[in-house]
Amino acid sequence: MSQLNILVGTMYGGALDVAEQVKPLFEEAGYYVEISEQPTIEMLTDHTSVLTLFCVSTTGSGDFPGNFVPFARELQEQSPSLGTLRYGIIALGDSSYDETFCGAGRTLDALLEDLGATRLGERLEVDAMETFMADDAAIPWVEEWIETQQLKVA
Repeated sequence: MSQLNILVGTMYGGALDVAEQVKPLFEEAGYYVEISEQPTIEMLTDHTSVLTLFCVSTTGSGDFPGNFVPFARELQEQSPSLGTLRYGIIALGDSSYDETFCGAGRTLDALLEDLGATRLGERLEVDAMETFMADDAAIPWVEEWIETQQLKVA
């Protein structure tokens, strides 16, 4: 069975809730899914999973949530080659913060691209000002992502 890692950066649990809500969609598509709130570089480089979904909220001035900071710092410092990694990003933010809206997701996306990873499809940016429950936007996006990227393995 193919594996999908969902790596979560969350401050108040919103990104984790999104991860838990979309997990069954990937299971139905034939994946063994692991959700991690303490991601490591090894989860991207061990080659047992070449498909990863990031669910990342933004804090402060476009910053990563506390639980995700060590992972992001490790990525920046070690600069591993991620040429085999295919990924998607669900970025959560608040557009009232204007220039830093979904800053963590955008920063992560740029970093992964610099390390050679391939993003499949467009990044989903969920605006807390427009969408009360982030999974209301994430579930249809994941359904479409699985379909358009031909990710079904079952």
